[in-house]
Amino acid sequence: MSNRFAIAAEKKPFLRAWETALLLALCVTLLLGLLAGRSQQKLASGLIRLHVIAASDSVEDQQIKLRVRDAVLDTLTPALNSATSPRQAQKIIEARLPELAAIGGEISGSAARATLGWENYPTRQYEGFALPAGRYLSLRVELGEAKGQNWWCVVFPPLCSTCVDGAADVSALLDGKTAALITGESEGYVLKFRVLELWAAFRARFAA
Repeated sequence: MSNRFAIAAEKKPFLRAWETALLLALCVTLLLGLLAGRSQQKLASGLIRLHVIAASDSVEDQQIKLRVRDAVLDTLTPALNSATSPRQAQKIIEARLPELAAIGGEISGSAARATLGWENYPTRQYEGFALPAGRYLSLRVELGEAKGQNWWCVVFPPLCSTCVDGAADVSALLDGKTAALITGESEGYVLKFRVLELWAAFRARFAA
């Protein structure tokens, strides 16, 4: 009997240390999640994303998606040249939503919808920069049944044109801190993006 008590006594410190380590890890994760979330929110406040959704994954529908993307950019990029803030850009886009839906419908030959609202995005890697997962104001263009693969980028500032043209230098379009965050010039930005994804998954799990 005494041997059993001795074994139990030996295990208690190990369990306490394990529980303490788990608690510390949880606290660190929460803290990093909060800090990364604030960075993402600050970044998102200066951007408007573009989300084009193809009718299906067929080769034809995917090609149509890219044609619609190009037409939307050709229409919006000149119109947004006068915008000096996300708020101004938002108003310009809202005024052109019917026109953008009509463009999508004309090119795709089916129903198309253009809306502006908030969407959750995963981390996306582009040529020369990446955008962290999070919630962004988004111009969403849905083609047909909208069951195909997506095309994501940024319509304001005009980073979509940067992606389409294959240019890697986006620093001229953004302030120094924002450019550093999305181009990897700030130490640990990849880790921050991963923390954001884990934080979002953690919140979703406990909110369910």
